[in-house]
This record gives sequence, C-alpha cells and structure tokens, in this order.
Amino acid sequence: MTAVRHPETLAGGSVAPAALARPSGTFAMVAADQRDSLRTMMAERADVPGEAVPDQRLTDFKLAVARELGPYASALLLDRDYGYHQVTAAGVLPRGCAPILAVDYLDQPPGGAVHDTSLDEDADIEAAAAEGVRGLKLLVIWRRDDRREQRVALAHRFVRLCRDAGLASVLEPVARPTRQEEASGTFRLNDSIVEAARELAPSNPSLYKCQVPDGGKGTVAELAAQAERIDAVVDVPWVVLSQGVAADDFPRAVEAACRAGASGFLAGRALWSNALAAEDPVAALRGPSADRLRLLTDIVDTHGRPWWNTAEAERTGV
Repeated sequence: MTAVRHPETLAGGSVAPAALARPSGTFAMVAADQRDSLRTMMAERADVPGEAVPDQRLTDFKLAVARELGPYASALLLDRDYGYHQVTAAGVLPRGCAPILAVDYLDQPPGGAVHDTSLDEDADIEAAAAEGVRGLKLLVIWRRDDRREQRVALAHRFVRLCRDAGLASVLEPVARPTRQEEASGTFRLNDSIVEAARELAPSNPSLYKCQVPDGGKGTVAELAAQAERIDAVVDVPWVVLSQGVAADDFPRAVEAACRAGASGFLAGRALWSNALAAEDPVAALRGPSADRLRLLTDIVDTHGRPWWNTAEAERTGV
C-alpha cells in the first residue's frame, strides 16, 4: 500500500494542520484560552463579584484542564495571560496533545462579551514556536458593519504570520449582530455564519473554526442541513466551537457538523464548564469532562472528514 504524503503547506501557502490532528485526520481539541469570560463564569457560580476571583484561580483551573483532558485531546488552546506559560513550565501536556497559543488581543469590558479583537503585538511567536507551540489562534468578531474589509485584511495578515513562523493557523470568526440588527430583530445566526465564512475562509487558514448553526438546537438532520451551507463556502478543514451550545446538545451538534463535512471541534465550555461549580473541580474534569471528551472523539473519528480530504488539501495533490 502506498503511503499517503501529507504536505507541510497547503495551496495558498497555509501550514497543514497535521500537528493538531488525531491519527484519523480529525480534530478533538480543547479550548482553555478564555480570559475575563472564565473569571465571569467562576464568579457567577460562586455568587461573588468578578474582582473576587484571583488570577491564580484561572491559572490553576487551566493547569487542571491540561492535566486531566490533555491525554484525550489532539490539541489544547491556551492564552499567554493565565495559562500558556504555566502549562509549558509544568510540562503537563502529553506528546500527543499539541499546544495552540491564542494571539488575539480582546476588547472586552469586565463581565461583558468580547466586542472586538486585534492581533496581540506583544506575543513572542518565535519563542513560542521554539517552546513547542504548533499553532496560533485568532478570534475575529464579525458583523455586517463598515469594518468588514479590515477584518478580511486582519485574517490574511494572521495567516501570513503563521505561515512565516511555520505554525498552523486557526481562524475563529464569531458572528454577532450590529446594534441595528439587535434592535430590529433582523439578525439571523445561520446566515451570518455562512456570510462570515464566505468572506474570511478565503484567507486559507489551516483550520477554520466557526459557530454551530441554530445554537445546536434541532435534530442531526436539521443541523446537518444548515452546516452543509458552511461546508459549501469553506475549502479548508473546519471545526466547530461550543460557545452558545448547551453541553448536552454539543455531541449531537458535532455529529451533525461532521456529517456535513466538518473535521471535528475546538471546544471549551461544553467540556469543562460542569467543573466550575463542582466541589472538587479536578474530580469533575477527570470524570464527566473526560468522559464527554472521549465520546466526542469517537463521534469525530466516526463521522468527521479527515483534513487531507478537504478541497484545499486535495488541490495540493495529497
């Protein structure tokens, strides 16, 4: 049998996502790069103000996520404020779990949602690559406003940055309503997800990470029909995130997305939010969270499209 050759770069110059994948060519990745949003979740569950949650508590939780879920994940996404340096120093990630570093600077008021993002100019990409980081992630808040061209330019700049560093690029557009759409009730999530993908996926990231249609509500067939609209406009491998999806709905949503052409997931809340209110967070991560991650891994291995079977990879002659 002839061995399949997976190129280091794909058409368009992006770095192949092989380092972040499972042997099946699919992705079962854990996100632990939340910053103020994690503090807010912890504060809400403890019924205390956000300022009562110290930075060290965020770091301790991320270390626990790395220790308990890392052995079952193909990659772990971390931020440099509260997680990446500590996890790297502790050496807790197994060899099969690739570190991804978030390089997005978040415009986020305390206790509020992320309003906008930019590239974190202080991130030392060269040092991170030398330390073993295999990919970078950029969150982009997408709206139907007058900044669409700037966001496209930002996505292209990010992909070039990753390519030049020899790292996989994970682009994460999240569609949000404008104030006018919110006030008039005219925002349509599914249409916005597709429109954002049509604009931003041509930047050719190694992985395109997007929202689940309909917030994960519906049957597998219904969700898959909507996810096919994403697949039709995204040539690179794509995965789904779990924000806005109930934890119990996420396995069904992942199956639907994979049946429609997705290659897996990069998720945080659906995996570890149960541990935030647990009396013993480590035990919760080791038990229910790890069980859910293993279930999701089985789903993507069964239904996910290997990254080398996507249109972009096939153009390279894989």
